[in-house]
Amino acid sequence: MPSAVRARSFDKAAALYGASRPGYPEALYDAVEELAGRGLAGARVADVGAGTGIATGAMRARGAEVLAVEPGDGMAAEFRLAHPDIPIVRGDGDRLPLADGGFDLVTFAQSWHWTHPGRSVPEARRVLRPGGALALWWNDLDGAVPWIAEQDARIRELFSATGATFRGLPEGLDFTTREVRWSRRIPLEAHLANHASHSAFLLLGEPGTRAFMDAERERLSPLFPDGTVEEGYVVSLAVAIADAAGRAAAGGS
Repeated sequence: MPSAVRARSFDKAAALYGASRPGYPEALYDAVEELAGRGLAGARVADVGAGTGIATGAMRARGAEVLAVEPGDGMAAEFRLAHPDIPIVRGDGDRLPLADGGFDLVTFAQSWHWTHPGRSVPEARRVLRPGGALALWWNDLDGAVPWIAEQDARIRELFSATGATFRGLPEGLDFTTREVRWSRRIPLEAHLANHASHSAFLLLGEPGTRAFMDAERERLSPLFPDGTVEEGYVVSLAVAIADAAGRAAAGGS
């Protein structure tokens, strides 16, 4: 299934996405600052594929001057409700509606895999100032936790015949990388709603998603008899620094 179709599936479920998706720990933004070589306070940041503004709002709270870039109608509308004081423009990582060399940091929080690197890499290079940084990250449930690994296997099996893909780190760029582990305690129903907000389930449709979540509820309820799930996460962060020519330079790994 074309990635554009999957990416736009969020528009009809933007409110669910905004209510159910986890945020990011402060340690992630500490790591972004460290690897980018500058603080977020006062930085000019383009948050691409901003969605409902989960990362955008957090970077704004740390003093960044953030501009959101979002292609989807529904997601942009939800963003404006949640963050009326943060500017947002319509576009995507392959076609950034931004001026050359205008940003200290370009971020893709859970959104790089919706781009075509042959276009999005040159675009990120174009809008970065010399010495600016490109930062990508993904927030994944921690597969080292047995119940999470078992659930992930069931999800992969469910979508193995549908053409759904699971992202990997981008190729062709040399990043400095960091993993940040964190956890949260949430109601079981919130855990299931988080899964339901992912594109594969949105495209599966309500009957199939409901059947899978009902089965998961039956499996997980004995593990969490008080109805509270302990979710472990790993945020995978990758940062590259732009050189004097505006190109993403190698940062080690």
